[in-house]
Amino acid sequence: MHSGRKDGRTNARWLIGTLLMVGTAISYVDRTNISVALPYIEDDLHISTQMSGVLLAAFFWTYAPGQISGGWLADRIGPRLAAGAAVVWWGFFTAANVVARGVWSLLCFRLLLGAGESVGPPTFAKVVGRWFPVNERAKAAAVYDSGSRLGTALAIPLVALLIGAFGWRASFVVTGAVGVLFGIGWFVLYRDPDSHWLANRAELDYIRSGGSRQDDASAGPPVKARWRDLLRHRTVWGMMIGFFGLNFAFYFFITWFPSYLAEARGLDLIKVGVYGMIPPLCAFFAEFFGGWLSDRLARRWGVTRARKVPIVISMVLASSIALAAVVPSAALAIALMAFAMSCLAVAGACIWSLPADVAPGEHQVASVAGLQNFASNLAGILCPIYFGLFLTSDAHSYVIPLVSTGAVVILGAAAYLFVCGPFEKLALAGQGPGEAAGATKTRTTPVG
Repeated sequence: MHSGRKDGRTNARWLIGTLLMVGTAISYVDRTNISVALPYIEDDLHISTQMSGVLLAAFFWTYAPGQISGGWLADRIGPRLAAGAAVVWWGFFTAANVVARGVWSLLCFRLLLGAGESVGPPTFAKVVGRWFPVNERAKAAAVYDSGSRLGTALAIPLVALLIGAFGWRASFVVTGAVGVLFGIGWFVLYRDPDSHWLANRAELDYIRSGGSRQDDASAGPPVKARWRDLLRHRTVWGMMIGFFGLNFAFYFFITWFPSYLAEARGLDLIKVGVYGMIPPLCAFFAEFFGGWLSDRLARRWGVTRARKVPIVISMVLASSIALAAVVPSAALAIALMAFAMSCLAVAGACIWSLPADVAPGEHQVASVAGLQNFASNLAGILCPIYFGLFLTSDAHSYVIPLVSTGAVVILGAAAYLFVCGPFEKLALAGQGPGEAAGATKTRTTPVG
């Protein structure tokens, strides 16, 4: 990340980016916890494999629609209050699993966890738009979204260690407590750029002159945009369909991947913890490369090609997840999984910058992110249940769902290529393309 100084400006924006990464990592530890603990929960509470698939999917029943309401909330009350309250909420309901006594209590806690975590992604996307200029937006999105890979990597060995030492219930208490503590830290550390004590005037001027999405009273009153107004644009639909395709593969890694290593590849708990870290750790570093690449291409090609080319190529390569189902050795399967997840991460760095790239105005960034993420997290509902329908004690039962997952990723890449139009500010009714909501045409600042 950027640590040097240019023209005397501070680098508070990268502290904010790191804060987003840590928050995202904690959220993925909290949601991935149950995937590692699942075999022990099944034995303790006598839960079937099919019902386990329902439990894994239940998180997304509230998480997916909550993306829309979470984006609406962040656009209206601001990211500091929205994200801070959400993190405390999800940390509490992670820890609450300690009192679970059966399927219904687990189901209830998963639903409440999903509701709390749903506020995070659209809110964090709004923070990226406020704090970062266009030429750093993909790098910032990479820093932020890399937390999802880091959290997944940390969750597997951390939860395995906690379970081995103290049992599955203790793992929820510890990870939930970390979430609550981060929520308190967020309230202390986060402010918008104009009111943050670590950002000097040179940095604020750099952020604003570079096309950040901040409130600007001189641009006139904010224009209200309904969700149906945003859904008139093919680009929004392409973003929704494409991200669904990417997340269908990604959510395999945070739901059934530990079980895949144990059941299909015969690894014990310790090996699941060690080898299960490899794909998400590779993806963690790959995401930084994706953000760097997209921002570098944006200076040469403009935003549209700089986002589309890495997204499409990376997603096509990520379909190699299908090959992991048929290779003979566990080592080769893990290598293919690492490659596929890394490709998903490269695409993800570009995808998470899109809401700030295309939103009509600052007051719609989180709403666009909410729509995009709502559709993508429908994959979180379908993926765990879909895999659960096929899985048996037979190690080959993963073949069909993994091969079809590769096909879904290809379809997602096609949506970005053929359905999405140019990645520029979308026009609301009465506006021209590239004109920000609340601004007159003389104040137009095209993205990129």
